[in-house]
Amino acid sequence: MAEKDLEKRNITIFGEETEFDGVLEFKDRLVITGKFKGKIIAPGGDLVVDKNAVCTVDTIDANSIVVSGKVQGNMNASERIEICSGSSVDGNLTTARIRIANNVDFSGQISMLDKEPEVDLFSVASAEYKKAMLLHSDVIK
Repeated sequence: MAEKDLEKRNITIFGEETEFDGVLEFKDRLVITGKFKGKIIAPGGDLVVDKNAVCTVDTIDANSIVVSGKVQGNMNASERIEICSGSSVDGNLTTARIRIANNVDFSGQISMLDKEPEVDLFSVASAEYKKAMLLHSDVIK
């Protein structure tokens, strides 16, 4: 997404004193710094779970999810999921791209939305495999 498009997007912040219980739907960006319990539906939205946040969810469906706090429940992101150092995630993840930092407490399974390039790792030179991986990563951006 272009930088100007990001500037035009609304950002909603649930503060540290905020406790929400229910179904939440949004389209732009949401930052949770408090407590959330329920279900999040945001197929075009971006979610950030701050380092002090605690989320207990049935599911989170979003474009991208960045977790720095605690999430218990399943997460689905069409673009990417990032789990930052010091965070805790207990649930299954489904996404096109994932990044898990060191010092993360993770319990669950990961399912990727897109297949890896159909290149046999053992039958091609490393340069060819790297090129195939780069082409593949450009497709899922």
